[in-house]
Amino acid sequence: MAAASRLHVPLSICWRALVLAAVLAGLCACSPRLLLVRGMADGLAAQGQSPEDDLVLAREASAFYLKLSESLLQEVPDHLPLSQALASGFTQYAYAFVAFEAERIESRDSRAAQALRERAARLYARANRHALAALEQSQPGFRHALESANPKDWPQLRAEQVGLAYWGAASWGGLISLSKDKPDTVADLPLAMRLAQLAYARQPGYGQGALAGLMASFESARPGGSSAQALGYFDQAIALGGAAAASPLVAKAEGVALPAGDRAAFEALLQQALQVAAAHPDLQNAVMRERAQWLLSSADDLF
Repeated sequence: MAAASRLHVPLSICWRALVLAAVLAGLCACSPRLLLVRGMADGLAAQGQSPEDDLVLAREASAFYLKLSESLLQEVPDHLPLSQALASGFTQYAYAFVAFEAERIESRDSRAAQALRERAARLYARANRHALAALEQSQPGFRHALESANPKDWPQLRAEQVGLAYWGAASWGGLISLSKDKPDTVADLPLAMRLAQLAYARQPGYGQGALAGLMASFESARPGGSSAQALGYFDQAIALGGAAAASPLVAKAEGVALPAGDRAAFEALLQQALQVAAAHPDLQNAVMRERAQWLLSSADDLF
């Protein structure tokens, strides 16, 4: 469900984080302390967008970054950029390093794969909690309004809330996709879709096509979804990616070509994704390159 999200897993932060942690531990409880804490939160939130194309380094650095950021967020719970960085970080970690690994090992160790899926679900849930808590913090009554049956009561997003709504919806979708045996979780699908729709209504081009890709995934997944509408979202995501993002191509291969049984289109999209990833090396494209290669190698089993 989160396949179309753009990844910016935080790296090059270990030394900075250690210094920040040491400073934070020594600060006294006073006004200057709060200013310094907010400055640290600003720095960590910005660091979450740093580019990187080494998947191993990304995986090793991310856990420390996420734990430190969670500790800091307890000091400044109203810091929306840090909340968004945490929601995106946990979602991306779950997708790129946990759920994907479960898929790859399923055929040879189903028990280990199930354990990984359960862990990924917990990480998605953690990301979702951060996003929804931040939305509630910035707009009290947000969850209640989101659950209303009357569209007139639904919350209206401000520009600075769009990213939180995107990652909240993406993590929610990831959690639902791994919770088929939990009816209460699956029942939240309309709320997750509504959150994505609110973000899309406010800023349809968010994330260079990431939000459009998420809309496509939701439309493909929902009961009675329109394949034509999903295709339109996928094509919009590819156009917004500007030929520099491999994820919309991989998402369209999995969301359109695979269900249609069109192996030629499936392989063509994945080959195109590999070309894009090679031309524009970054972490997101590195993840998509690995996924595209794995899907191509699994094509005989998929068709």
